[in-house]
Amino acid sequence: MTAGPTHEKLDPVRFISNDSTGKMGFAIAEQLAANGANVILVCGPVHLKTVHPSIKRIDVISADEMYASCLTYFGGCDGAVMTAAVADYTPILPSSEKIKRSAGNMVLELRANPDIAAELGRLKRPNQLLVGFALESQNEIENASSKLHAKNLDLIVLNSLKEKGAGFGHDTNKITMLTKDGQLLHFPLKSKKEVAADIVNQMILMVTQFE
Repeated sequence: MTAGPTHEKLDPVRFISNDSTGKMGFAIAEQLAANGANVILVCGPVHLKTVHPSIKRIDVISADEMYASCLTYFGGCDGAVMTAAVADYTPILPSSEKIKRSAGNMVLELRANPDIAAELGRLKRPNQLLVGFALESQNEIENASSKLHAKNLDLIVLNSLKEKGAGFGHDTNKITMLTKDGQLLHFPLKSKKEVAADIVNQMILMVTQFE
């Protein structure tokens, strides 16, 4: 599974990123391990620590590094949970030296990062479970459903930026889960530990349906 943000370097001291803390991903990793899973946690730059001994942590910085790690391990896994808030774009030509301020405007050329969840969806075997996340600010259900089908996910967890106490930086979350067979599951605001339990319970239910 993946957690946290990625940092896309502009120069040695600046980067493009987002406000993800990794709390949700780490909570899910701990919950999976508590349910008997051996977890490979690929995480971006965060200040969190894993607790359960069945979690193998792999630290990465950029989206390209996270992509490479996911491709390395996905084939040998029963599934993946894509919780990380991966930067969509990265600078084409990051500077090897600190960029100096000038009086004029600065134009920054970016390229799209690889879509990790979509690539894993393309590679997914039958009975491999793939879970994605969507953080939306408008047309939440429609956008999440579109991502679910476009990326060949089995389950997508929706967070709305309009919900108080949900999303980045909080110890709580309020989610809606959408499944590929059309189920829409709403949950109230809970601690991220409780949300992780809800997500893992849904994953266990879906895995049993594979068998």
